[in-house]
Amino acid sequence: MITVLLAEDQGMMRGALALLLGMEEDIEVVAQVSSGDEVVPAALAARPDVALLDIEMPGRSGLDVAAELRDRLPSCKVLILTTFGRPGYLRRAMEAGARGFLVKDGPVEELAGAIRRVLRGELVVDPELAAAALSAGPNPLTEREREVLAAAADGATVADIAARLHLSESTVRNYLSSSIGKTGTRNRIEAARVARHNGWL
Repeated sequence: MITVLLAEDQGMMRGALALLLGMEEDIEVVAQVSSGDEVVPAALAARPDVALLDIEMPGRSGLDVAAELRDRLPSCKVLILTTFGRPGYLRRAMEAGARGFLVKDGPVEELAGAIRRVLRGELVVDPELAAAALSAGPNPLTEREREVLAAAADGATVADIAARLHLSESTVRNYLSSSIGKTGTRNRIEAARVARHNGWL
């Protein structure tokens, strides 16, 4: 029996996935959580074979959690299931140790098959997304540029960002300027939009 942890913040979607996967003879959902913060404790308690993670959840993102699961529970394979098929997300998921990446609008048979395949050691990636990721190229932003741009995305002032990230205002301006240049945009709002669209934030 393949045991699965399901992390999805939308209750109806989580319930539907649990029900559909439970109909498979060889799959059992042993834990369900609705936020990123709950994933690692639940996984350490239930020790599932596969963790099925959404990316955008309250608390921590599925991408952050995937890396911690890889380190703390290496026997658990991570499969990312997301509404947002963004090329940068795929690259970050693979860097975090995920073994699969699927978008939610696929058929449930495909999901059950993907769970079995990642458990066998295969890498399972949505083919259209794989092609898009290859054509999009790597994330041009450094870790620090990503942090500053993410902090700027909600309209925070340079002073606010500097205080939040413990940086000087001139350093924040430099990071924002380089982010704008790398994304080929005119201002930080556009830069954040482009970076988010590509899954770089």
